Amino acid sequence: MMDAADREELIGAADQPVAPPNGIVNELLNVGQEDNIQGQMEEFLGPQAEYNEEEEERKYYRRKRLGVIKNVLAASVGAMIVYSVYMGLLQMQLILHYDMTYREVKYSNLGLEDIDRKMLMGINVTPIIGLLYTPVLIRFLGTKWMMFLASGIYALFVSTNYWERYYTLVPSAVAIGVAIVPLWASLGNYITRMAQQYYEYVNYKEDHVQEQKKLPKGACHSYIIVFQSLFYIIFHLSFVFAEFPMLFVLNGHLHNDEDHHILFNVHSCGANISGVIPGFNTTVLLNLPRSMLLIEVESVLMGFAFLAMIIFLVLCGAAYRPTEEIDLRSIGWGNIFQLPFKHLRDYRLRLLCPFFVYSGFEMLFAITGFSLSYGVCVLGLKKLWLLILVYGLSCSVFSALSLCLLRLPRWVCLVGGAAVHAVLLVVLLAFSPPPKSPEYLGPLLVISVLWGLGTALNKTGVSTLLGMLYAEEKERLDFVYTIYHWWQAIAIFIVYLWSNLPMRAKLSILLATLLLACYCYWVMERRLASKVPFRLPRIPRPRHKVKGYRYLEEDNSDESDSEKSEEDDEEHVAEEMGAEDGEEGGRDAGVQGVESPEAGRRGAEGPRHRREDAHVKEGVREEREGG
Repeated sequence: MMDAADREELIGAADQPVAPPNGIVNELLNVGQEDNIQGQMEEFLGPQAEYNEEEEERKYYRRKRLGVIKNVLAASVGAMIVYSVYMGLLQMQLILHYDMTYREVKYSNLGLEDIDRKMLMGINVTPIIGLLYTPVLIRFLGTKWMMFLASGIYALFVSTNYWERYYTLVPSAVAIGVAIVPLWASLGNYITRMAQQYYEYVNYKEDHVQEQKKLPKGACHSYIIVFQSLFYIIFHLSFVFAEFPMLFVLNGHLHNDEDHHILFNVHSCGANISGVIPGFNTTVLLNLPRSMLLIEVESVLMGFAFLAMIIFLVLCGAAYRPTEEIDLRSIGWGNIFQLPFKHLRDYRLRLLCPFFVYSGFEMLFAITGFSLSYGVCVLGLKKLWLLILVYGLSCSVFSALSLCLLRLPRWVCLVGGAAVHAVLLVVLLAFSPPPKSPEYLGPLLVISVLWGLGTALNKTGVSTLLGMLYAEEKERLDFVYTIYHWWQAIAIFIVYLWSNLPMRAKLSILLATLLLACYCYWVMERRLASKVPFRLPRIPRPRHKVKGYRYLEEDNSDESDSEKSEEDDEEHVAEEMGAEDGEEGGRDAGVQGVESPEAGRRGAEGPRHRREDAHVKEGVREEREGG
């Protein structure tokens, strides 16, 4: 019985499961957790069911296109604010300084008339040397930073009016003269580059875009037309906002037009006069504005000047990729200095030079010649703001007409603007209204509107034409726009010199320049239609120093000098250890040499006696092993 009970206990014990050791359980749990984590990682890193790569790419390039439009709007608004502040302050300053009572009461023997003459000389004469330094500045600073720096110089001019002295006003005026050509060359370059970038972001799947090759001919012309039109629509509003200081501040302190005090000694106007307004009274202010009022106005203008700087700095993106900017700078500063002159070999630019000159003539004539010798002489100084405001609104509205180039030939804009101005110049040659005649307000406003129409077609037409001619040559845009605005600076200088000429002589020069410009443009278009080859200077290949993050040649440009010295020490130790190792050490050294081109090159150029010592020691070792 005892044996049977023992056998039953043993059978029961054998039927019960034996618990495994704790270590085995933990290992099984760890394996399960690792499999779970690995599955979660694969699920996270693997292709997502709801992720559409093509859709994400499309959204990315849509954001890029919106960024380009933001850049164009920011550059246009920034330029508009800069020139609104500059022209408004300059106009108010010249009127105040012209008044004899203001000069004697406020500044006595300071000589404001002489300061104004030298200030205008600095603004109008200094730009004629702009061709010498503009491309170097743009390529050294970059297009965006050149616009920012130039807007800062205009803000400096505003700040000097807080303390009107010779040593503040004249140097700031010279600085503005230095900055005019770089600012406008940068703006023209920037708007055209934005059109090229927009084309690239629209056609991002094309092979020539992905490989960053030259764009096909005419590919981005439509975007150039739209962006240039948008820029001038916004910029020409600067003539409107520039009249706000005159309208809201200064007009209340001027003599009324009804008492004819300002025009008392003026006997003729228009085409019959010489100079600006002969016999114009030297006292134009009825009462002097308070000094605190002028400081408040200048502070508001200073605030807007800073706003323009912030817009250029924050809202404007880069015109070129970082690697493209490196390429633009790396052709050599001597070549950058020479290339604007060499581009004048291109007959397209040479034949457009008369249009460049006329473009400078006609805008300055509208602001100074027509507005003063016809407008103020006939209507009085209180109507000056109205004439320029109407002219600015006309320029802005009619700049949209250049969008017709999307459907019409490119010559329509330039020829249409030239035709309008030619008719107006002939009319002005025969138009001599009597002074103090407010009934001529209507005809003068009509002439202002029509002159604004011609200006809008001319400005947008020339800038768009240049962008279309050089749309595929993005490395030449800064040179081309520099030449354009340098010739405009030459025209501004000529207008500054002819201020005392008879009005009919000025109008005749304008008409002759316009006819010459139209003829030269016709010759250019005829040559292009006949496929006459034009001569473009060769731009040298970039000469890169092997220190940029992009140009990894034989040396590793990312390593520092300290890393190089440490690497040299490690190689020296490795050579000494390799001389005492066997064939395995030699193979390892060979692999290291393959992985490090620099180490392999230095090892190949090392002293010969090290290799000889290594061979001798290896031979001795083999003899010992053989023995």
